[in-house]
Amino acid sequence: MTRTADQWLDRIRSLPLDRKVRIMNVCGGHERSISMAGLRGALPANIELIPGPGCPVCICPEEDLFEAIQLARHEDITLVAFGDMLRVPVNVRKCEARTLEAAKAQGADIRPLASPTEAVAIARENPSRPVVFFAAGFETTTAPVAAMLAEGAPDNLYLLLSGRRTWPAVAMLLESGEAGFDALIAPGHVATVMGPEEWQFVVDKHAMPAAIAGFTSHSLLAAMYSVLRQLNDQRYFLDNCYPELVREGGNPAARAQLAKTFKITDANWRGIGTIPASGFAIRSPFAQHDARKHFPSYADEARKRAGEMPPGCDCARVVLGRIYPNECRLYGRACVPRNPVGPCMVSDEGACRIWWANGIRESAVNSDG
Repeated sequence: MTRTADQWLDRIRSLPLDRKVRIMNVCGGHERSISMAGLRGALPANIELIPGPGCPVCICPEEDLFEAIQLARHEDITLVAFGDMLRVPVNVRKCEARTLEAAKAQGADIRPLASPTEAVAIARENPSRPVVFFAAGFETTTAPVAAMLAEGAPDNLYLLLSGRRTWPAVAMLLESGEAGFDALIAPGHVATVMGPEEWQFVVDKHAMPAAIAGFTSHSLLAAMYSVLRQLNDQRYFLDNCYPELVREGGNPAARAQLAKTFKITDANWRGIGTIPASGFAIRSPFAQHDARKHFPSYADEARKRAGEMPPGCDCARVVLGRIYPNECRLYGRACVPRNPVGPCMVSDEGACRIWWANGIRESAVNSDG
């Protein structure tokens, strides 16, 4: 029997919850669906929904973005990147290009794209010109990039990789002793690619209920009901509330291509620091497509630190679920979508941008705070 959103809400409201329960969602798409449907306002007051580290644009290291900007400005190349990345700011002097968009305005050949197939097409259309694909994203977008390499990329196509794995960030939060949530809604798209098994550690290692959700209101509410009931019954397990697409083992072809082309490495997350085994790096058989090996280095080692958000920006605390978006000191003041200060106000998967788009326009912080 497939229940409607209203029916799941009724079931949630009937649960005998005698305390506040904090549920973290780990997907920008989930946060967008929750906000657009007004689910926070529909749930009982003692259920708190916390947006977590689900925006790849938000956590892309500043040093990687800085490297992409400088590469595009100083080398005779075409640089392509997913559209949201063009507006993410880095910390530089006002006279310098602080975004890929600004570098493009200064004359660099930078183009937005929506798919790795567009990068291949651009490289084939310009066989004598180097094309660098600045590829930032989680497993869902990194898998097609892996397929691009595995299936044979053009000789003039190079990859500036900034791929990240989702579950290690949650593991880091749980192992910190200050997780700040009681249950987890795991990302449906990532589980579709990598399989639900990656999230079993939440239950096994941390005795916390978890459920994988899709992107409709009824799937999200089903997952919320599942973890709430698990807490009530004190019987914890990983529940798959997105069986339409999430299968045991995930997508074997996508996983095989990821394993063939990339290795797993420790990686920096913007504003957070290095998270073990959370990144992808290009394997040596594909080194001929590694932009970092082919072009001069524009990496700025001084940027590899945990606190590289702009002054006053609380994006890192938003990403970690420590505060809500409108509790950032800059939200709705210096930082708005037209002029984003921090990365969370840029992407459609960033919690700040999502909250703004759904009508929350004022900061919750006093002007003197």
